[in-house]
Amino acid sequence: MRVELDINKEKHEVEVEPRTTLLDCLRDKLQLNGAHAGCEHGVCGACTVLVDGVAMRSCLMFAVQADGYQITTIEGISLGPGEFSPIQDAFCETHGMQCGYCTPAMILAAHALLHKNLSPTREEIVDAISGNICRCTGYAQIVEAIALAAERMRGQNEPQDIKSGQP
Repeated sequence: MRVELDINKEKHEVEVEPRTTLLDCLRDKLQLNGAHAGCEHGVCGACTVLVDGVAMRSCLMFAVQADGYQITTIEGISLGPGEFSPIQDAFCETHGMQCGYCTPAMILAAHALLHKNLSPTREEIVDAISGNICRCTGYAQIVEAIALAAERMRGQNEPQDIKSGQP
């Protein structure tokens, strides 16, 4: 089947079998390898992408089902070539990753949360990433990274003018 996918604000026409998962289409047909194949049963969250801004498991969705939706992968959230998003930057700064396998999915889950709520509680952050398994970090630095990104995205990390105390 021929399907037109809107991925990272670009249209892609691809030929897929009806049984092809969105994950396999992203990785094999479009060379967007940021979504990782983990359990391939929707349990680990390594394949998380955003579908119309909502964190979804791409291993549980067929590519043909994605037609008509806006898909965002980790490759599509940077501010520009060679630049990190505030969330990616916070993950680097707080060491919110170790091996990096779960990191793209964690960042996308954080992106979905912070798009809806720029002042999440610790519990809301934990809940937002609860569907993503990390075997390396113990989650503390991931939660710290998301909280830091939220603070920065709220503008609380802007440099202050020394004399006036204003941003």
